[in-house]
Amino acid sequence: MRVLTFIILSVFLSAGAYAQQEKQTDTILNHKTPLIKATKVDLLNNVDLIFNTQVGFNTYFDDGNYTGSKFEVNQFRLEVKGRVYKDKVFFRFRDRYTKETEPQSTDNISSSTDLAFIGYKISERTSIAIGKMTANWGGYEFDMNPIDIYQYNDIVDNSDNFLTGVQVNWKLNANHVFSGQILNSRTKTFSELYQNVPNVEEAKFPAAYVGNWNGSFLDGKFKTIYSFSIFQEATKNGRPVNMYYTALGNQFRSKKWLFQYDFKWSSEDLDRTGVVSTIIPDTVLDHAAENVYYLEHWLRTVYSLNEQWKLTIIGMTSKASWKDIPDPSISSNRIRTAYGIIPTVEFYPIKNFNLKFFATYVQRFYNYSDYAKTDLGQSNTTSGRIMLGVISPLVVL
Repeated sequence: MRVLTFIILSVFLSAGAYAQQEKQTDTILNHKTPLIKATKVDLLNNVDLIFNTQVGFNTYFDDGNYTGSKFEVNQFRLEVKGRVYKDKVFFRFRDRYTKETEPQSTDNISSSTDLAFIGYKISERTSIAIGKMTANWGGYEFDMNPIDIYQYNDIVDNSDNFLTGVQVNWKLNANHVFSGQILNSRTKTFSELYQNVPNVEEAKFPAAYVGNWNGSFLDGKFKTIYSFSIFQEATKNGRPVNMYYTALGNQFRSKKWLFQYDFKWSSEDLDRTGVVSTIIPDTVLDHAAENVYYLEHWLRTVYSLNEQWKLTIIGMTSKASWKDIPDPSISSNRIRTAYGIIPTVEFYPIKNFNLKFFATYVQRFYNYSDYAKTDLGQSNTTSGRIMLGVISPLVVL
């Protein structure tokens, strides 16, 4: 897939270079026809080639101790998207070059490929797309361009966020858009994710059903991105083994301020998120945990000093719980609570151009329950990361 991307890019660049050469030659040989016809040039006007980039200098801390520093390409996602055939057909492709490229066992496409779909605009209100796409989980944390994220909260950070399937969009009016998706529920096989869970039979068609609503109120000052999802993974003793996921994203914007708040809840018959399972040692449980749930809050506040300077702070919590704790004397299902705070300064050196320099500090706290400490061998920890760098979705075509 990456070879194909480079071929496309090479064709664009070589076509441009050859066109310049022909222009110089035409001053002598005016009878030559152009390499790229005008109709094809118009087609390229509807195609964007984007370098989604986050590069910086990172300094790491564990439990307050300095562990090292290095320059890193935190994110580089090459994206090609556009519209063809009278704006009826659209496509989008995005590949992440800072991730392994191994084809996944379920959808047969590289894990580094975020998006690879083609769509058709049925009418002014309705469109359909098929391929690998963003799962419309909802919430503003996930809706942001990944290069603008310095650290995700636990659910998004541990999810298969890009899945293969079909999506239908329906626009009620300018303020309300609804979408429905039927997707593969995962990119890996059942055994790769969950190991051998006793008495559980994997589904022949592991599917995710996602409903999403984007709403806009008060002339766009208040907006919502809400979703509900059902994942059908397996059966156990004839009963379905599912995951239920709700994300409620809310945004309020004024001239100087931006507030975004997400509430997320995930109830999982099998631990799809995986945080609880990683906390439990193999001596206690040698497969994915059953009957877990996660509860999260995410709040982002942005204050614009002027057109070039912005101050941002993000606060987040994630509670991981296990209903099947084997000790009957334990009254609480909580295993771990994670906290995070991310203060950031962003500077836009060029007005009306999406390029910014940033300085941020990512602080994370991991607090474990008494049961997790005494029976599972866990202890409270902290981590920190200072990041200095530059971010831009560079549109080069």
